[in-house]
Amino acid sequence: MQERRTDIGAHSAWGTFARDPAAHAVLALGITQIIAWGTTLYALGVLGKPIAAAMGWSQSLVFGGLTVGLLVSGAASTFIGRLLDRRGARFVMSAGSVAAAAGLALLALVSNPYAYLAVWVVLGIAMRMVLYDAAFAALVQVTPSRGRRAISYLTLFGGFASSVFWPIGHALNAAVGWRQTLLVFAAINLLVCLPLHLIGLARRESEHDGPRARTAEAVSAPSDPPLQGTARTIAMVLFSLIVAASAVVFGALAVHLVPILEAAGLTAALAVTIASLKGVAQVAGRVWELVFARKWHAIDVGRVSVAFIPLSFIVLMLGGADFWAALAFTLLFGISNGLVTIMRGAVPLALFGPKGYGEVLGILATPYLLLAALSPAAFAIVVERYGYGAGEAVMLAAGLFSFLGMELMALWYRRRRNPQ
Repeated sequence: MQERRTDIGAHSAWGTFARDPAAHAVLALGITQIIAWGTTLYALGVLGKPIAAAMGWSQSLVFGGLTVGLLVSGAASTFIGRLLDRRGARFVMSAGSVAAAAGLALLALVSNPYAYLAVWVVLGIAMRMVLYDAAFAALVQVTPSRGRRAISYLTLFGGFASSVFWPIGHALNAAVGWRQTLLVFAAINLLVCLPLHLIGLARRESEHDGPRARTAEAVSAPSDPPLQGTARTIAMVLFSLIVAASAVVFGALAVHLVPILEAAGLTAALAVTIASLKGVAQVAGRVWELVFARKWHAIDVGRVSVAFIPLSFIVLMLGGADFWAALAFTLLFGISNGLVTIMRGAVPLALFGPKGYGEVLGILATPYLLLAALSPAAFAIVVERYGYGAGEAVMLAAGLFSFLGMELMALWYRRRRNPQ
């Protein structure tokens, strides 16, 4: 009898999953986020030095390609955000997978710096169409009533992007070279991500599902009416400054984490291994948010998130060339990265609501992407001229700015909700 009950329970659970468009979307986007992040923005983390060595280019030029891509992403951010609202995320993200595949294939064929930088224009547009901001908009379109929970679940997958693709990229480059590695990445985007976007985003939450979903969501996090007028403008400006400051750090370390660890005394192979643990730490932070902080307001999650940024660099700078300091830095930074990703999606949803969410994320992402675009090349220039200690000090300052800004925003919002 017990065995039969277990079978019935498993069948019921599978039936619930099969009927839930939110579950389909989270699973499909979870896989595509691992691939999209790992094969585009994170790719230079292990392929940047091999490309520079093979082509005889400076690291500033190689990482400057990512700068071009992120600048293009930032410039196109608001337009693509509106396109997400008007045409739907299924169309935009599917087209983005095709663009990513084309860009990576073209990158594998470049023979001069001009072509290299031009291809990053294509990749910049593709990244804005397939990475987190587009995926968050997709989830809110699929399930407006469970947006925050869906975002949190999705980021559990995305946190493994570097853990999966840095070792894969490192191994492929050693086996077949950087050009063939990029061709493999292109094929994965076309053959895996494209069909998953088409299939996983085909359905949306029905009106019948909405009330039940809202009831479940209500016990997980407090909510307030969307901000309007002057309060909305103040919140948009404050939050854009907070995430922009964090972008300086996350943009730079998306490609410079491994070199920073090497500068801390780790061998190249060990640095890649430790850097890959960042993804595990990201997931640990996101699991904490799902289990322990789901009843918190999104702003309070944000306060914890950005606090880990300066803390991680303080540990690194005080620890010197020490393995344990490098490991602790990586784990603390990973936790922050994981939580800030949730913050970037959850805070706008909590403050501004689901209506026009794609455009809101597009507006907020513009300064974030522009600074993330400049930081990899800028960090490389600082390091080449003044050393890694100076670069780490700049990262610490940016982290402190983000932390203090979040504290100010939390104070403003709390006083607005409780004027007494």
